[in-house]
Amino acid sequence: MRVIAKTFGIHALTAEDIMMQEAREKVELFRSYYFVNYRTFEQDTNSEDYLEPVNMYVVVFREGVISFHFSQTPHPANVRRRIRQLMDYLILSSDWISYALIDDITDVFGPLIQAIEDEVDDIDEMIMQMHPSSKDGSSSGSLQPSFAPGEMLRRTGECRKKVMGLYRLLSNKADVVKGFAKRCNEQWEVAPKSEIGLYLGDIQDHIMTMTGNLTHYETLLSRAHSNYLAQINILMNERQEQTADVLGKLTVLGTIVLPMNIICGMWGMNVKVPGQDIESLTWFWSITGGLIFFGLASFLIAKRVYKIV
Repeated sequence: MRVIAKTFGIHALTAEDIMMQEAREKVELFRSYYFVNYRTFEQDTNSEDYLEPVNMYVVVFREGVISFHFSQTPHPANVRRRIRQLMDYLILSSDWISYALIDDITDVFGPLIQAIEDEVDDIDEMIMQMHPSSKDGSSSGSLQPSFAPGEMLRRTGECRKKVMGLYRLLSNKADVVKGFAKRCNEQWEVAPKSEIGLYLGDIQDHIMTMTGNLTHYETLLSRAHSNYLAQINILMNERQEQTADVLGKLTVLGTIVLPMNIICGMWGMNVKVPGQDIESLTWFWSITGGLIFFGLASFLIAKRVYKIV
């Protein structure tokens, strides 16, 4: 890096920012060049560092451009391909190349944000359909989610993580591009021409749109997260009500059976009881009929008067 800095006249502050991998995005003007720090991200979906920030440093001279990056990134190759396609139609200066790098980095966020939008819509729709209602507007009775327990919470968390990661990458870019475009009108020999400022204004509009979309998606995911937790609470409340209903029925059954056990226990004691010396089954059927009548009467009272069963 010292050899490159000495050869091309790069200032020590610029070389230090590159070697230290300065993360703050910025545009700085020097005597013979301007320095752009514009971050992209790891785009390999199979990589462990997927969506992690990747610093892209560009030193722009009047005669050419030097770019620095510490991991594989497709942007320089994309810009070279774009140069080969447009070299017969446009005057491609070093300022245009720096704009093309910034534009290529900005464009790579578009497909990701579109995928996040589809994911957010899918999550929101699935959560709202967790607890369907009947035609009269009442609950259909029980929750029947079509996904495994915890899957929706995991999907929501991963989607929010992506949104916040992209928001972190895009949050400072609008100010950087705005400052870059502003310098196009300054009376600096190394500053880009005003035509590049028009291109940068278009990039700034895209960044503002994507940032606004990410803010909207985060709001939707936050609402979906709250709705999901509310649906889980409804599920738990329904199961508690079902359990309480079963316990209430068992309590009524136990209340009805307890006096019967007392009567049966009294007639089953090894002592003198009424009807013991009578050879007929009159006492047996009378007691049995009384117990049956008591049970039916208690059941009807519990059902119609107290509405427990």
